[in-house]
Amino acid sequence: MFSYQLYSSRNFPPMSATFEMLAKAGYTAVEGYGALYADDAAVEATKAGLAATGLTMPTGHFSLSMLENEAPKVLSIAKSLKMQKLYCPHIGPDDRPATGKGWHDFGTRLEKAAHVYRAEGYGFGWHNHDFEFRPTADGAIPQEEMFDGGPHLEWEIDVAWVIRGGADPLAWIDRYKDRITAAHVKDIAPQGENADEDGWADVGHGTVDWPAIMAALRAIGVRHFVMEHDNPSDATRFATRAIASAKGY
Repeated sequence: MFSYQLYSSRNFPPMSATFEMLAKAGYTAVEGYGALYADDAAVEATKAGLAATGLTMPTGHFSLSMLENEAPKVLSIAKSLKMQKLYCPHIGPDDRPATGKGWHDFGTRLEKAAHVYRAEGYGFGWHNHDFEFRPTADGAIPQEEMFDGGPHLEWEIDVAWVIRGGADPLAWIDRYKDRITAAHVKDIAPQGENADEDGWADVGHGTVDWPAIMAALRAIGVRHFVMEHDNPSDATRFATRAIASAKGY
């Protein structure tokens, strides 16, 4: 299933036009993020956009604070938008543990938060950036420690961020193949290019070996392939080129 992280279009309102563009481009699904369900009106607008275009929202991102402190609200949103899997997408620099034990305990914290969502039938996991692959001062790898502390956490692997973190995505895919339930599909521009887009590229037009990585992800049963570009200068260009490339892998 080719999906689209709607965060990619945050700078190109209105979102209703994005839904129409994505349906026309051939997408069948989208992935939500915080602004799309910031309040009841936002949830209803998102629900209407999905209904009008036939798109689904099987996966969604929710902040750690919301997941831990507003579980009834998260469950209501997930039910309303017919989500299947919920991912915690990020923690800010000031909240990141500095030691291996700290990351292990953070994994345990996520595991605890997951209980209420799993009890209602939702998958629950973590979406990575690059910092999880950079060793702490005591030599620990945060992603590894987090998963040791949260033994049942799912993983939405963001392949490009794994690479930016200095790690080999194929090795991590093989190691945690039983955890990976979704993947962010985005690309990295050649060194020095696309500075206005923070060094990212449209899928298939950068340096990531997507044919090999997509094959590895398919081989372990991943179904949700979520196109993402953190800062495209043209969201329509990105969306159309990304799905065209992905369909060829």
